[in-house]
Order: sequence, then C-alpha cells, then structure tokens
Amino acid sequence: MKNIVILFLLLATGMNAQDGKHEKIKALKTAYITEKLALTSTEAEKFWPIYNKFEEKFHDIRKKEKYEIYQKLRDGLDKMNDAEANTLIDASLSLESDELALRKQMITELRDVISPKKIIILKKAEDDFKKELLDRYRNSKGEKGPKGPK
Repeated sequence: MKNIVILFLLLATGMNAQDGKHEKIKALKTAYITEKLALTSTEAEKFWPIYNKFEEKFHDIRKKEKYEIYQKLRDGLDKMNDAEANTLIDASLSLESDELALRKQMITELRDVISPKKIIILKKAEDDFKKELLDRYRNSKGEKGPKGPK
C-alpha cells in the first residue's frame, strides 16, 4: 500500500497545471490519510463526510487569505502605509483565528467517530502529506532543498 501512495505522489508531481489538479491532489491526500489512519470501514463511512465538509471550509479560508492578503502583498509592501499594513495584519489574524475555530469544531465532531490517537495521527498525516507533496514539487522543478540534491 505504501508503494501505491508513493506512486500517487510521484504522479502528482508530474501533473501540469490543469482544471482537475485540485481534485487529483485531493484524491492523493485521501489515499494517504486512509493509509496512515488505518480506518475501519465503519470509521471511514463516518469520518470522510465530516473531514470533507471541513476541508471545504478550510479551502474557502485559504482562498480568502490568498485574495485578501497575498494579493495585497504582491501589489508591493513599499506602497503600503501603516494603516494598510495594520489592516492586513488584522485580516491575517482573523483568518488564522477562523481556521483555529474550524479545526476545533472538526476535532469535536471527529471525537465521536475516531479515537483521540487517530485524531493526532490525522494532524501528523496532513502535515507529512503537505511536506512530501512540496518536496516532490521542488524536486520535479529541479530545485535544491536545504540538504542539496538527493
């Protein structure tokens, strides 16, 4: 099973920018998390609807962050006055707060579905998936990581 997940990750790095990129990454993440959590069929049946609902909400927050914050940063910090910078800081903190509240709500719902240990494993699996996906992306672009070429 581990080889299948690695194969999926390798395939993901070879994908060109296209409409279904988000969906393909989502499928890879689902396979990765399923393997790491070792969900029973009963757990999976209850887990995925909850997880997917919250993932959609997290995605909406990230889109809002990209629009509200990163777009303004691209416009240039040099042009920004202190009032605009403070507004940007407040917007960033608000989005982080929203994300934390959402994570707490998701964990509350997941406690009725999977064990506390699996909730901790879920967070680690999410972080590991992001790191591995980023590493694969960097390697596919020929960039050197902090340790140099592999």
